[in-house]
Amino acid sequence: QVQLVESGGGLVQTGGSLRLSCAALGPTSSSYTLAWFRQIPGKERRFLAAASWSGGFTWHHDSVKGRFTISRDSAKSTVYLQMIDMQPEDTAVYYCAASRLLRPGTLAADFGSWGRGTQVTVSS
Repeated sequence: QVQLVESGGGLVQTGGSLRLSCAALGPTSSSYTLAWFRQIPGKERRFLAAASWSGGFTWHHDSVKGRFTISRDSAKSTVYLQMIDMQPEDTAVYYCAASRLLRPGTLAADFGSWGRGTQVTVSS
């Protein structure tokens, strides 16, 4: 089982940038695909982006392409989410997730491990 620890959330103004980090801990952490989701109250968690650990593949939801970029540092077992041109509708709790699938889908059910989440608030 992999443990995920997010950091980097906070308050940012409209148009600003923020980078989230997720450290994957555990002896098998390098074998997981890591992803970012976000959730607002009363709504389901929504997929944002994922990075395959061994193959170096990354993919992003169409809604955030061009503004959000996922990357990973294998040496540090860490995945990042760089967010630019942030908007108030980006306000949410952001979660890091891990899947044993090489190419998981975009459903939360495809991911078996989750971090506790980090709050991101974009002020207008």
